[in-house]
Amino acid sequence: MPVSDGFKRLIFGRALRTDRLSDSLLPKRIALPVFASGALSTNAYATQEILLVLSLGGASFYAFGGWVAAAVVLVYFTVVASYRQNVQAYPSGGGDYEVVSKNLGQNWGVFVASALLIDYVLTVAVSISSAIANLGSAIPAIAENSVWYAVGTIVIITLLNLRGVRDSGLLFAIPTYFFIASIFVMLGAAIFRIAMGTNIEAESANWEVVPEASFAGVALIFLLARSFSSGATAITGVEAIANGVPTFRKPKSKNAATSLLMLGLISTTMFAGITWLALKTRVQVTEFDKDLIGLPEGQSQKTVIVQVADAVFDNFEIAVLVIALATALILVLASNTAFNVFPVLGSVLARDGYLPRQLHTRGDRLAFSNGILMLAGIAVVLVIIYQASVTNLISLYIVAVFVAFTLSQLGMIKHWNRNLLGETVAVERRKMMRSRAINSVGFAMTGSVLIIVLLTEFTNGAWIVVVAMPLIYLLMRGIRRHYDRVATELATSDEDKITLPTRVHALVLVSKIHKPTLRALAYARATRPSVLEAITVNVDDEATGELVAEWERRTIPVTLKVLDSPYREITRPIIEYVKRLRTDNPNDVVTVYVPEYVVGHWFEQVLHNQSALRLKSRLLFMPGVMMTSVPWQLDSSERALNRDS
Repeated sequence: MPVSDGFKRLIFGRALRTDRLSDSLLPKRIALPVFASGALSTNAYATQEILLVLSLGGASFYAFGGWVAAAVVLVYFTVVASYRQNVQAYPSGGGDYEVVSKNLGQNWGVFVASALLIDYVLTVAVSISSAIANLGSAIPAIAENSVWYAVGTIVIITLLNLRGVRDSGLLFAIPTYFFIASIFVMLGAAIFRIAMGTNIEAESANWEVVPEASFAGVALIFLLARSFSSGATAITGVEAIANGVPTFRKPKSKNAATSLLMLGLISTTMFAGITWLALKTRVQVTEFDKDLIGLPEGQSQKTVIVQVADAVFDNFEIAVLVIALATALILVLASNTAFNVFPVLGSVLARDGYLPRQLHTRGDRLAFSNGILMLAGIAVVLVIIYQASVTNLISLYIVAVFVAFTLSQLGMIKHWNRNLLGETVAVERRKMMRSRAINSVGFAMTGSVLIIVLLTEFTNGAWIVVVAMPLIYLLMRGIRRHYDRVATELATSDEDKITLPTRVHALVLVSKIHKPTLRALAYARATRPSVLEAITVNVDDEATGELVAEWERRTIPVTLKVLDSPYREITRPIIEYVKRLRTDNPNDVVTVYVPEYVVGHWFEQVLHNQSALRLKSRLLFMPGVMMTSVPWQLDSSERALNRDS
């Protein structure tokens, strides 16, 4: 086994046969944490984002927090109910892209795909950055190098996913269930203590929040709308299940719909519970430490979820540490949702010609390896550019996903309208009308949230996504045009015939007489071309004279033509000679035989074959010219072959 293959197997595992694909499909108990970890992880920061915005008006504005959270929960259940219709109608895994393409047109589908690609990249960047921020608040060394810890974490998650979805699913299931269990234990403990008459308060309960300004009238409405749009991050990730339906075990649609319902019930309960406890324990949190009077000198604010845990467990450090650890883990693993659905969507887009074809094929472990690597690369770039700042990244987060939500629901409305026209069975019509009503409510809700997000977050960074989506759309359309143009050029008709060239004019490149040259001459002669010439370029009169003399002495039965090069160029004289041949005899084919060394080490390649490489790169663009490499294996290549076998 080659060393490189052994290392690859060690890191990624044994290659899997295509017929093992069914073995990588997921049961609901594994699919839920794999695809829902992104949505569940938003509970780690959604409540905090609501309170951060409300703090701009002072601590008294926290009173609106419950109403804002209730609005988020209402939208959450509407989106879940809507997507349950999606997965049953379109189980192939295209998700929003497929729904919109088939009902609103391919252009709108590509636009939605651009939004989803952005959403999945930001899921990775935001989740990992938030996880590192949480760990950094407990371990200063991590906070000081947060960017590189975030990059390293993305690399680790990437390697795990390259091993294949089933392996990564098993790895991510336990931490996800650990997070769910720890939050419900915390909620249960809080309810028990409150029922026993215990007053629980956060450490920041009696601190003072410095308001940024006074808010009333329109300004108050805008503040509440911005708080709602920030809290709407809790809904992001729901669409992942719709895009990952092919990864579920059969019956795929039913299992995906069940997982969506379970996600909705679990996640909204956690979100509502954390928000209730944050308000009950009077947690205070602000965007900047200086705006929180009472915060000890030199101490950074704790996250809302850690403050709540402190209050519920009465500063019992082990319990608080468990909550903090579970939160950090779920945030790290939330990116796994994107790593599972981004490659699937990329594969569908590549199949349709909107992304490079390489994204359509599966790797050794039956994962879409190229899509995984593409996602990781872009996420790393974003983390570095934004210095792993959750506050800066999260402003980009919501726009793209609600664009997809809204257009998807509009597409589903059109889907049901079209199906109703051809359905005559009363029972089926009632089901379709119920589904259409659900999607109509979903469209109204998600469309309203999208407008609110655009109005409240545009100047905070959302404008970048608004600009990026059309640019990605144009890029994908350009890729499709390229593939269509190539397909048109290569297409054949019934009238197309195989036309033989009038003659084959063969040229063998010669620099000196040695074994590679003799092999190339022998091979060229064996092909029996119409005309055979050996050509050399005269860059040194003495060396060329010696070559001609040796050629005649050996009586080589091939004409040697010497091309003059007063400026000591090698490539240009050959190119010009080939052009003359093509001009004089346009129906001929010119075949150029190039002797090349085969070496065993990369550094040897740098020392050989550079002239041949430059020449081939030029001749490849000339119609009617064929390039043939005639290899000569040096001893180092043979040793390399024996070493790898």
